[in-house]
Amino acid sequence: MGDRAITPVRVQNVTIGEGTPKIIVPITGRTPGELHTQVEALTGVDVDLVEWRTDFYDTITDTASVVAQARDLAGQLAGIPLLATCRTRHEGGEADLTDEAYADLNVAVAESGAVDLVDVEYRRDRIAVDRIVGAAHARKVAVVASNHDFAGTPAKDEIVARLVAMQDLGADICKIAVMPHDAADVLTLLDATRTMHEEFADRPIVTMAMGGLGVVSRLAGQVFGSAATFGMVGTASAPGQVGAADLKVALTLLDRALATG
Repeated sequence: MGDRAITPVRVQNVTIGEGTPKIIVPITGRTPGELHTQVEALTGVDVDLVEWRTDFYDTITDTASVVAQARDLAGQLAGIPLLATCRTRHEGGEADLTDEAYADLNVAVAESGAVDLVDVEYRRDRIAVDRIVGAAHARKVAVVASNHDFAGTPAKDEIVARLVAMQDLGADICKIAVMPHDAADVLTLLDATRTMHEEFADRPIVTMAMGGLGVVSRLAGQVFGSAATFGMVGTASAPGQVGAADLKVALTLLDRALATG
């Protein structure tokens, strides 16, 4: 079966779901000063989007502070799209929030006018998830539904089922990250990506296997249908992230090879 028609997601001047996978670089500063320094470090680096991991921010429980910082970042990034992500402890992050507090924070960030995309952990309380998705779409902010399994790699059918569920709840981009224990797990993730892309997806998907074993999935995702990949400048925010500059070289080489058939 051939690839299904994918509706790309356009944020500012970046189109996710077309061409070479887009490079997303996370920033994880705990203070405004640290975040400013991390954004400055991106100068001269080929970055498509920046992910602000709000769960690292010292004053995450002060929503007004988070919104003000989002606006400062948007101004400093000057046209680079900004993805806001609050990763909870349950999915490998730093935040420990109730469903209501998680929804309140993400709704406020989505409504701030400062971010282009917002991440939502699709397995949170459905009322909270629907609130965030509704608020984001009302402000034309794209939603990245996500799921992270740090314990292992689910079966292929389960990975596909999770991505389909994200699509069904109205996410614009569907993302899953798994932890492989052997090479077969990496193949499972890649085959699930291919199946989702070819048979079920009508919007961009982003998949990766974490850790050293999974690096190949960050480099070669385009072959299987993954529309973006995460690279680091400075400190990694997840196991196995590759330097953004090295990532760009690898993606460009692969893209040229694919173009020549």
